[in-house]
Amino acid sequence: MTNKKNIEENSSKDKQPIEKEEPNYLEDLQRLQAEFDNFRKRTESEKEVLKKSANKDLILKLLDVLDNLENAIKHDPKNEGLKLTHKKLTEILNNEGLKKIDTSGSFNPEFHEAIQQVEGKSENKILDVYTKGYTLNEKLIRAAIVKISKLKGNQNE
Repeated sequence: MTNKKNIEENSSKDKQPIEKEEPNYLEDLQRLQAEFDNFRKRTESEKEVLKKSANKDLILKLLDVLDNLENAIKHDPKNEGLKLTHKKLTEILNNEGLKKIDTSGSFNPEFHEAIQQVEGKSENKILDVYTKGYTLNEKLIRAAIVKISKLKGNQNE
């Protein structure tokens, strides 16, 4: 009789819906979709960082060409071909995120490298620019090399 009673208890358990053990396919699918979306966004971001890094190396090499064009224009200011080439190269580099560092004000050690100091009427004023500096996508890639002033009698060299 105990066997019959056990069988009846087991069969009544089987008839009750077991909600916790049923797989929830919708939640699993939504979780997988979210994970895939996050993966896609992360890989796109990594691709963009890699692209900018690759551009940086090329742009650094092209800065020497830009400097040479500017020097050639100084020596031959009437050469329209040099001017047009310089203008086009500058446009391309600017479109890639290159910006020239401002050297019209005071010395800023984050963006300028002082290689010479001379006595003057003000402290840390940029007097001359030997090499232009640039940022690429808001990050320094080449500091401007400058000559700055120091106050008379200031011994901070």
